[in-house]
Amino acid sequence: MKKGRININITAIFLYSAFIAFSFVIKFNPGKEIGYTFFTFVLFMIKILPCAFILIGLFEVWIKKEKVEKHLGKDASMLSFLWVILLAATTVGGIYVAFPVACSLYKKGANLSVIFAYIGAVGLCRIPMTVFEASFMGVKFSLIRLFVSLPLVIISSIWLGRYLEKRNYTMMECMK
Repeated sequence: MKKGRININITAIFLYSAFIAFSFVIKFNPGKEIGYTFFTFVLFMIKILPCAFILIGLFEVWIKKEKVEKHLGKDASMLSFLWVILLAATTVGGIYVAFPVACSLYKKGANLSVIFAYIGAVGLCRIPMTVFEASFMGVKFSLIRLFVSLPLVIISSIWLGRYLEKRNYTMMECMK
């Protein structure tokens, strides 16, 4: 990161913190609500992320690269999309955990199309989210949404993966 960028980030954090503190001093309710929401979000992240990163670390150590390449790599079948959808359904922490998992899959040799399908499926079919949705919108609605959305995610991830592979795309930040 460049030095100017760091100064901008520190300034933004300082201004945000000053706004929250000032809101509590003058009893400005929108600012107080923003502060409460931020605090609850931070507590949620403190609960979820350490466990998730421990599991990702164990995945890095315990799962062999050959296994990932066999089931999710370039020569894998269409069954690989089912595997990542099942993995996405059990992902806890949403997109905050999905990107490190996707990076780990990439390091282990997973196909870009499969990785994109995983990231898309995390946003669509996590089990707690789907159960919550079904309780409010109905099971029929949830099933229709899944059966319409998942094929579109798979098709678009295949297209995007092929497009980027033709251009020899690599995730450099992930490879460090």
